[in-house]
Amino acid sequence: MRVTQSMLSNNMLRNLSESYRKLGKYQDQITTGKKVNRPSDDPVVVMKGIGYRTELNKVQQFSRNIGEAYNWLDTTDDTLDKIGSALQRARELMVQASTDTLTVEERLQINSELQQLREHIQSLANTKIGNKYIFSGTKTTTPPFDNGYPAEPIDDAFFKGIEIEVFSGIQIQINTTPIQLLKEIDLMFADINTSMDKKSAGELSSFLESIDNVMDKILTTRADIGARQNRIELMDERLQSQEVIATKQMSENEDIDYEKAITNLITQESIHRAALSTGARIVQPTLVDFLR
Repeated sequence: MRVTQSMLSNNMLRNLSESYRKLGKYQDQITTGKKVNRPSDDPVVVMKGIGYRTELNKVQQFSRNIGEAYNWLDTTDDTLDKIGSALQRARELMVQASTDTLTVEERLQINSELQQLREHIQSLANTKIGNKYIFSGTKTTTPPFDNGYPAEPIDDAFFKGIEIEVFSGIQIQINTTPIQLLKEIDLMFADINTSMDKKSAGELSSFLESIDNVMDKILTTRADIGARQNRIELMDERLQSQEVIATKQMSENEDIDYEKAITNLITQESIHRAALSTGARIVQPTLVDFLR
């Protein structure tokens, strides 16, 4: 086959163009820190990267869900703790009221503080996170107490749990539904209010057992919350490990080795200079050059 000058020139230009393309590729890698900057650079790396990034996004979303779960459970536990403290104070007051030496006026003064505790517990029962009541089941826009009275009717929605996904296929209930217990506590304070000036000290002491019963129920409810908090902590630790693994996999797939990339760039620059030098020798003098 006869090799012409035009063939040599075209091959040289094609090789120079490919050399420029490789230089540009290595420069892009060093600038962005990524092995690929467009799908055509390496489709396999791009497809793997999509999978790793999807997995990382899922893990990060689960982490945000766990943050929401922490918020609900911690707020619920703190609120029930304050209700327990109010009940403990109510018990102390009922012990005083059950003394035979107290006059009716003194008992009414004690009852005044007890009813203040009742209102305090009602306000705690209406605790919200954002615009959602935490003790209203799935009826998060309905307060358990409205103007000092329990919500009516207490339908099934007040007892339904709100679940949130904290890992693939794993749902955890983040709310607590003690609406019946809160109503029982409020009814107990109402009975105390009507009985304080009518019953004897011995009859008033029966309320101590009622207070103890509701306090035990509060502790049982908090124990359930504590169990879920422990589960959330375990899931949080698992997700943190998963996030580290997913980030590492994505980095190994996409990020460049700077030392290798810089070496490739320097090598390609040397190749490019050699190609330019060789090309200058390939392009032979023409007749015009001799006529100058």
